[in-house]
Amino acid sequence: MSRYCSQCGKAHKVCICDAIIPLNTDIELIILQHPTEASRPMGTARILSLCMPETTRCFVGEDFREHAELNTLLSEPNVSHYVLYPSDASIEVTQIAQRPTQTIRIILLDGTWKKAFKMWQINTQLHHFASLHLPKDLAGNYRIRKAPDSNALSTVEAGFHVLRVLRPQQNFTPLLTAFDHMIDAQIQHMPPGTFERNYRQ
Repeated sequence: MSRYCSQCGKAHKVCICDAIIPLNTDIELIILQHPTEASRPMGTARILSLCMPETTRCFVGEDFREHAELNTLLSEPNVSHYVLYPSDASIEVTQIAQRPTQTIRIILLDGTWKKAFKMWQINTQLHHFASLHLPKDLAGNYRIRKAPDSNALSTVEAGFHVLRVLRPQQNFTPLLTAFDHMIDAQIQHMPPGTFERNYRQ
């Protein structure tokens, strides 16, 4: 018998399936996940896929320039694609919230800041789309993983804030509930003193 849950992919003792609540939205997410993230036990992109399986696609890799399925999606007509990546030309996500409605796809780069930067540089097909950034006053709660600053967000937190801005009439808090459940379960199973020594400021 596998020690890992077949649904969430985490060890049974820290399984998050009980915290997963299905969500419906017309916003589509495409997650481009760096290979190093795919095997991380604390990866959060999986929460988005579990809560919104009908509207979330996740592709693993670094160079997607020849990725047939992704590039077919990106070439579909009547779809507005945006890349959540802060750059000199990015606009705040609030600026697209009131634009005429059509299918919206948000592309998320799932990796450390350094790896996400490399993915952005390599995958030049993404540069054809407007890039977005989140409000700068947001603070992340990924307290069991080192972050470069207090504004750094996990992939699920970034997805939550994008969805919350674009569809304010919907409740996406189950994403953060599952995220917090994952963190709490992991902390509970750490050896005594590990969290305080390595993560608590």
